[in-house]
Amino acid sequence: MNVQRDSGRDGADGTVGKALEVLDRVAAFARPVRFSELLETSPFPKATLYRLVQTLTSQGMLRYDPERGTYAPGMRLVRMAHAAWAQSSIAPIARPHLDSLSMLAGETVHLAQLDGGQVLYVDKRNPARPLPMYSDAGKVGPAYCTGVGKAMLAWLPEPTLDAVLAQQSWHRFTDTTLTTPDAMRAELAAIRTAGHAFDREEHEPGIHCIAVPILSANGQVLGAVSVTSSTDRGTLEDMKRHLPHLRQAVERIAGDMRDWRFPDQREV
Repeated sequence: MNVQRDSGRDGADGTVGKALEVLDRVAAFARPVRFSELLETSPFPKATLYRLVQTLTSQGMLRYDPERGTYAPGMRLVRMAHAAWAQSSIAPIARPHLDSLSMLAGETVHLAQLDGGQVLYVDKRNPARPLPMYSDAGKVGPAYCTGVGKAMLAWLPEPTLDAVLAQQSWHRFTDTTLTTPDAMRAELAAIRTAGHAFDREEHEPGIHCIAVPILSANGQVLGAVSVTSSTDRGTLEDMKRHLPHLRQAVERIAGDMRDWRFPDQREV
């Protein structure tokens, strides 16, 4: 488990911020978790954490299993997550186009959006022979070393890009990971020229992809779609064969989104 949050938010956001921090940590375990496990990584004192957990449980945001002594996301939180997915995610609009792309490509297809400085995978299609990899719908990943992340970063306005790059960890996952803002800016310039991004095994060894951003009519970054495969199945040059269908998919998604309104967007 790896939860990275800005602890400075706690004071500004008060109890609500602390409660959300607890929910984040429970979700990050990706399994039912004991209170003692939460306490090991919690920035809060035991009494504070216990009070927050009990409140979240009584409100249905967490579910307690008395037989196993574990906590998991509650049904109220699940209902809210489904509502958010339907109202604030591009996944419902993109679904038929991802289905078509998946059938044409015969490879793993990802749909992602930016969540602050990270990539949020909001949907995924697996091929007949799925590949084991980190990305799954609902997971977050680094923006600087994923194809969908770089595809979105390349079209961000400069002030926004500055802020997002400042949030990256620049951890070297593989030998090909770019680990400095300067190297990333050079890469993003090349991506803008080409119109697509590559993941050259930068996040996971043996996994590479080609990605294209979803842009609104005025150039706003709405998300990105990628076709992902294994180096055992072909080279990056081979992946270019997916570009026509990939571009068609993102154009159709952007077209269907023209009448869609997100909570923080007035002009799509």
